[in-house]
Amino acid sequence: MRQTPIYYYSSASGLVRTFAERLGRPVFDLAEREHRLSEVDGPWVLLTPSYKTGNDRNDTVPEPVRRFLASPVNRRRMVAVMGSGNRNFGRHYQMAARVIAARSERPILFEFELAGTPWDVEECQRIMADLDAALDANRDEPTWPSA
Repeated sequence: MRQTPIYYYSSASGLVRTFAERLGRPVFDLAEREHRLSEVDGPWVLLTPSYKTGNDRNDTVPEPVRRFLASPVNRRRMVAVMGSGNRNFGRHYQMAARVIAARSERPILFEFELAGTPWDVEECQRIMADLDAALDANRDEPTWPSA
């Protein structure tokens, strides 16, 4: 069974990278130009942080994520979104994941704070394994909407 890859963006803090790498599946860092300019070859999941801390004039979606999603192929093949955030951001907590999910009409699979807890990692692994099985069962007839 194919493991659905996760494309993620992590700032210099490395919190999102730490979480992504603990999932034990293919992960690709959108901070790296090679990945940011690539096009995916099948279903994938986006993992994005939210950085907005209360300034409504600043967009919360990181620029590398925006650039990756500029590709119609990448948008069409994205099956779900996950988010990392900081509860100190108040109503902006998880805003990037929620904005992307709403615009793309894709579900949010999982949200966690900062680098996540061991429970978060285990729960996300379980959710991703369920997604892999569902995608494998529907391999010939994808159920996600086209972008």
